[in-house]
Amino acid sequence: MRQEARLHGDETAGPGQPAAAAGTPAGGEAVVRVSGLAKTYASGFRALDGIDLDIRRGEIFALLGPNGAGKTTLISIICGIVNGTEGQVRVDGHDIVADYRAARARIGLVPQELTTDAFETVWATVSFSRGLFGKAPDAAHLEKVLRDLSLWDKRNNRIMTLSGGMKRRVLIAKALAHEPRVLFLDEPTAGVDVDLRRGMWEVVRTLRASGVTIILTTHYIEEAELIADRVGVINKGRLVLVEDKIELMRKLGAKRLTLHLQEPIEHIPDSVHASGLELAADGWELIYTYDTHGERTGITGLLTELREAGVRFTDLHTEQSSLEDIFVSLVRERR
Repeated sequence: MRQEARLHGDETAGPGQPAAAAGTPAGGEAVVRVSGLAKTYASGFRALDGIDLDIRRGEIFALLGPNGAGKTTLISIICGIVNGTEGQVRVDGHDIVADYRAARARIGLVPQELTTDAFETVWATVSFSRGLFGKAPDAAHLEKVLRDLSLWDKRNNRIMTLSGGMKRRVLIAKALAHEPRVLFLDEPTAGVDVDLRRGMWEVVRTLRASGVTIILTTHYIEEAELIADRVGVINKGRLVLVEDKIELMRKLGAKRLTLHLQEPIEHIPDSVHASGLELAADGWELIYTYDTHGERTGITGLLTELREAGVRFTDLHTEQSSLEDIFVSLVRERR
């Protein structure tokens, strides 16, 4: 079911016009276009199955999924590291296979692994990365990149002397050395302490502001919730959903009302008819889950029925479903 991720967009394009790929915003210019992409390995394992995805220029796109879902395979194919079995990938209008050099020159990739020459200096390794793409030396650009990443003072240090967080920043500097327009960050904050992680996301926002498109995978779902413009969920090689983050949380998010009782109860009284109500904390709490976008939340009726049933509470509070709650729910539904 290739169309299951197509939440909006024109499903009936005119002659000669391709239908909008999954999650393409109206009027949004696609800098990365993935069409019918599949990957089957020699063993027969199908890592990707019919991926359609457009990523618009200048956005931060977060790709979420459990281990083995296909995230790294998808990124590797777009970056020209792995060949797809079926389908097409275009980056800034260039086919990643037929026009590999032009497409790859527009991409910067920050891998999960810390793969740098430990004995090189920061300046040397970043300069070398720029040269790999045939770019003329540009000390001013490299200085700006290193300053933006708080690495300028470390430019003459050997990589082996840097902390894990600083090495991660060097990988980002290498990826930006040749001035790409699309930056892939594969688990960029793995092993990075909290302060450096916050600083790194500030760098990501700055890059987006300069027009660089950011595609990231992360296990820190709260980070995707914090900085992403859109979110894609991939599971078992299929793109389950692509949606604007705020719209996704509006559509699928729910609120929970927790009532802390004066005395524990063994069961919910039969006279209380609210659906979505459950007993928790050994009878000390009642939790009511409701849709904030319905015509009625049902809270007033619930409180009236509880009072009439003699159930008293000492406190109450509400909380909104997080992106993590939504992600876990989507993956569980499609197992």
